[in-house]
Amino acid sequence: MANSGDSGALAAYLRARRELVTPQDAGIPDAGNRRVAGLRREEVAFLAGVSSDYYVRLEQGRDRRPSEQVLRSIARALQLDEESTAYMLQLAAAPQRPRRARASRPEKVSDSLRTLIGTWPLTPAYVHGRYMDVLAANRLATALSPANTPGHNGILDAFLNPEIRELHEDWEAMTARVVPYLRSVAGADIQEPRLIEIIGELSLRSERFRRLWARQDVRHKSTGTSLLRHPQVGPLELHYEKLLVPSAPGQTIVTYHARPGSDTEDRLRLLAALDVGEGRHGTAQPSVSETRTFPAE
Repeated sequence: MANSGDSGALAAYLRARRELVTPQDAGIPDAGNRRVAGLRREEVAFLAGVSSDYYVRLEQGRDRRPSEQVLRSIARALQLDEESTAYMLQLAAAPQRPRRARASRPEKVSDSLRTLIGTWPLTPAYVHGRYMDVLAANRLATALSPANTPGHNGILDAFLNPEIRELHEDWEAMTARVVPYLRSVAGADIQEPRLIEIIGELSLRSERFRRLWARQDVRHKSTGTSLLRHPQVGPLELHYEKLLVPSAPGQTIVTYHARPGSDTEDRLRLLAALDVGEGRHGTAQPSVSETRTFPAE
């Protein structure tokens, strides 16, 4: 069935992905006189089984009704995985006209969810919204990283906060993960005001973000490992899980855990004890940080 989508976003996506496929990847002999990064347009057209003129119109945003069959053929030519193919289909199906701005509704974490993560004294956990705004966190999560504090934004801190760069031993790998993750959770609706605000600030202030965002990678990586060097307790190897909240679309619980019996588990216990000690001798701290709401525009 034909779509009627955002041809500009689709065109930009096709151009970006074409530049990432080398002739060697596609099994095309390279004569050594290439002027473009990646494949040529006519090579993608040939591999996808469509005319060069038609593919050029797609990349120029002049064809507004590509069929799903054609898009899947192009996805195979560009060697897109299932998630990237689904994202491309979303772009093609997105409305052509910008939708009228709606009254903003705050993203708010339910009391039951805040209570739940607050009952995990040795499991750092926080909740972020659709664009990685931190909405709620338990004590150990905020002790682990200032980026987990409500009111912060995970991707802004990842690129712009020197303290976070110092904390993450795997900063290069972490930032390479977080950009495709943001694109995956944002979906095809990339004109949301909050998303535009985040991308705009990062594009102005971080050359690394600009490079990673321009690739248009899409990956919803929901589990993995983070390597940290905490200023109080030292090195930590933490496994993370990202769990969607069915009752609140766009919200995600992020949890960290250590391998049982590991040095990291001991260091997490020490961090929890230090946090409790600071709470006893200083200002009392709640089990879950207060939630600051952000517009879900």
